[in-house]
Amino acid sequence: MSSIESFISNFTTAVDFQDAVEIKAGTRLADLAEWDSLAALGVIVMFDMEYGVTITGNDLKDCSAIQDVFDLIAKKKG
Repeated sequence: MSSIESFISNFTTAVDFQDAVEIKAGTRLADLAEWDSLAALGVIVMFDMEYGVTITGNDLKDCSAIQDVFDLIAKKKG
């Protein structure tokens, strides 16, 4: 499985932040200015392309922090 550092790099690319942001495992999604439906869609596509895992917007709604999003990889792979 991917490391959290690698995941954060992929997440940052998928969201395509306009300004540099520092993201850590504990960063809350609600605290990210650019976290919106388009960013969520980018993360959904990233999960499919990078990890071979299908997630939905509802899966992301249940996540409050980056660590929660990362944990979806293992949860969905079973």
